[in-house]
Amino acid sequence: MRSLRDFTSGVGFFFQGLGWVARNGRWWLFGLIPALIAFAVYVVALIFLGTNATDVATFLTPFADSWSWRELFRTLVGIALFLGGLALAVLTFTAITLAIGEPFYERLSAAVDVLKSEDEQPWWRTLPRSIRDSLVTLFYVLLFTVPLFFLGFVPVVGQTVVPVLGAIVSGFFLTVELTTLALERRGMARKARFALLRANKASALGFGVVVFLLFLVPFVAVIAMPAAVAGAALLVRTRLAPAS
Repeated sequence: MRSLRDFTSGVGFFFQGLGWVARNGRWWLFGLIPALIAFAVYVVALIFLGTNATDVATFLTPFADSWSWRELFRTLVGIALFLGGLALAVLTFTAITLAIGEPFYERLSAAVDVLKSEDEQPWWRTLPRSIRDSLVTLFYVLLFTVPLFFLGFVPVVGQTVVPVLGAIVSGFFLTVELTTLALERRGMARKARFALLRANKASALGFGVVVFLLFLVPFVAVIAMPAAVAGAALLVRTRLAPAS
């Protein structure tokens, strides 16, 4: 029961963040700028992938040249490539948006989560570290999601169990990304952040899963990004590492 309550409270932190940006409209608009830039980049990349998926599939499957059903096979491979690219876009959108808009989201997070003292470092030091941490997180994400992608082709299991596991894995790592700003301001390095989130797994999952599901809807991801950053700051301030 406690895990369920913690999961539900984690979901609630996103809506608290949504309420915060709704009451502070200029911060919401401020947080939209990097999200719109990242969204535009992903749209162009996905359009390019979609229009060239068949050609890429042909290049990747020369062994199928003599097959009578090669066109059907390559069409299916092309669809799988596009769906894989779409899934990767959802998984990496937060990390790329945070990297593009780190100065924006640092200020937004600080406005939500006011600290008497914090570990302040110049952006030219924090940006390379954030990129490195995001790459490490992406490695862990792929470690789980690549096997789940292939399991998705297994009948029944691929249409029932795998989507649930995918949402859980993706949700947890979204929380990892989104809470980084507030936890770094408390001087916590990557390993300490991971340990803290594992110790509060239910709350982390509740917050991350609702964000993941919303981010599956293309333009909603842009609109919801400032709320997700604000909600993550509130999650850290209230549940994970309350300000002293």
